[in-house]
Parts: sequence; structure tokens; C-alpha cells
Amino acid sequence: MRSFIIHMSSSTARRHNAEQLCASLPNGELVEAVNGRDPQQINSVDLHPGSLYRPHYPFALRPAEIGVFQSHRKIWQMIVDQNLDYALITEDDLQIDPLRFASALQILRTHATADSYIRLPVKQREKPAQVLAEQDGQYLILPKTIGLQCICQVVGGKAAQRLLAATSSIDRPVDTFLQLHWLTNQPVHALLGVGNREVAAQIGGSTIQSHIPARHKLARELKRGLYRARLWAQSQKPQP
Repeated sequence: MRSFIIHMSSSTARRHNAEQLCASLPNGELVEAVNGRDPQQINSVDLHPGSLYRPHYPFALRPAEIGVFQSHRKIWQMIVDQNLDYALITEDDLQIDPLRFASALQILRTHATADSYIRLPVKQREKPAQVLAEQDGQYLILPKTIGLQCICQVVGGKAAQRLLAATSSIDRPVDTFLQLHWLTNQPVHALLGVGNREVAAQIGGSTIQSHIPARHKLARELKRGLYRARLWAQSQKPQP
């Protein structure tokens, strides 16, 4: 298995963690992140204001979110170009539990295919529509509603092809887009209990989150709640 770690070389506070991931993950390689604040790096991106797909996304894309989306697309293309069956993709604020992750790799090597997109999430919130495997306290599930964040996942070559074809234009963050499984025709699974942690706060803070004035927070949460309710109505179904 190959591992690709998304890292922006100018983010010196994250460099040590990125290098640790590169050394700890199988056949690790640092991949330069796309800078969404650099017009030259995103001038070919076809952006839309949340209106391409239903449910409509109620927030404007931030430059950092554009960069993250294009960074993942960059690695999807690498997976296709290198004709890989599948590969591990992580962001540079991931911290793994070595023992649990070793067990996770065993499960992945048994169950991952070229058609797979399997999240190894930090937050254990997803509820199963189907349980596919259980080993050492870890559960490979098809979640009813796909969780957010793209901090760690295994992506198959055929899955990467499908996702590249579906994202020539973008109108929402990559993790939010992946929830639209009925549009991508890409089931998204999750492997729970891996012990992954997000350590952004310890290594310079989030590259995406920004300060939101208090007077706007309530309206934003109301919009977010309505959007999530529409997603819940489109849950993934057990597969034969």
C-alpha cells in the first residue's frame, strides 16, 4: 500500500508531524498541498456558489477549502496515473495509534478494493446501515450518513476515477461533497475504532476554520441544521 500525506511546505509548524506520518505509514510520501489563496494555483478551478447539486450548500467556499479539495483531487489523479489498486491519503494534522493502526491495515488489506472509499475518522459518530467486518474492536461499516473530515482515508483507483469525473466543477468542501453518494455513485465506508486523532491545535491550528462574529453564528447554525436534515433523508442503504 502507498500512503500520501498532504502537506504545504510553508506550514513549518506542521512539518514534524507530517514527517512522522511519512515515516510511520506504509510507503509514505509527502505531497505538496494546493494553496487555495494563490490565484495561480486555482485559476483553472470551476467554482460555483453552492448551487450545483441538491441540497444546495448554504455557505461560500473559503480559499482554504478550495485548496483542500484540489489537494485531494491531485492525489486522486496520482492514484489513477500510477495505476494503484488503492492508496492511503491523510492530512498532515493526523496522529495515529501505532498498534490500532496496524490492526486497521490488516482489515484494509482484506477488504479494500479498487472500488473502495473507506474513511478512518477521528470522530466516532457514524451509525451503521451495515456492518461488514469486526476485528480487534474495530468495525468496518457502511454508515447511514457519511461523516465529515478527510483527515484519513483509503481510496481505490476506480473510486478515484469516479470522483475525478464528478468534480470537474465544485461548489462545496470536499468532505461535504463526498456525502452526496447518490450523485457520485461512490459508496463511502468507515472503519471505526482505529484510534486516530486530530492534532491541529497542537501544531499551529486549523488551516480552514476562521473567526465568525457572534451575531452570525446563530444564522449559520440554523442553515447548517437544515442542510444536514436534507442529507439525512438520503441515507446510504445496505448493499447486497
